[in-house]
Amino acid sequence: MARSKKSKSITSEESPMYQPEPSTELPEELAPRRGKSLWSKIVVFLFFFLILDTLLYGWPIVAIVNNKPIFRWQLVNTLQTRFGQQTLEQILSEELIAEEARKQKIEVTQTEIESKTTEIVQGLGENVNLDDLLRFQGLDKRDFENQLRLQLTVAKILGRDIAISDADIDTYIEKNRSSLTATQPAQLRDEAKQAILDQKISEKLQPWFLEIKEKAKIYKFL
Repeated sequence: MARSKKSKSITSEESPMYQPEPSTELPEELAPRRGKSLWSKIVVFLFFFLILDTLLYGWPIVAIVNNKPIFRWQLVNTLQTRFGQQTLEQILSEELIAEEARKQKIEVTQTEIESKTTEIVQGLGENVNLDDLLRFQGLDKRDFENQLRLQLTVAKILGRDIAISDADIDTYIEKNRSSLTATQPAQLRDEAKQAILDQKISEKLQPWFLEIKEKAKIYKFL
């Protein structure tokens, strides 16, 4: 009987049909540097944020003193600390008045603003113009017109229920003739009537504003 040869088992690794799966790992010198890639993304993000912030709010450095930068956030923080509450109250007041005007369907037109501006300029005298006045008060034309719009809005809201008689005008002219500038009788009466109206509106302003402010829902986060 022929002696059988001892068979040797062939593993799958030794089989000529076996092909190992290709490695997905790159050599170390070709592998991407993840840390460097992350920092590159951070730098790009910060650069984009800086560009966007500059476009929206202006350059972040507002001044340089002896090679030391003064940043915009320092300026904003100082302004907020010193004038934040006052400015916020002014903005709230303007919004409350504007909302009340919308409720009552009251609108001030640009024509009315220009007419009031002309009236103010004429009262300044020959040697003073509007630009000089605005420069003295630290305002630009847009701020000036916004203030006029606010004043005219309040006058329309509070003034429409005020009645002024001829007797009221006569009495006012008699008591305040030296402070009136008009010389013609008709213009003198118009000036006196406007002065009486302004006075009555001023008297109504504070209680009226306190009333609408108490009714409003206001939440402050400053």
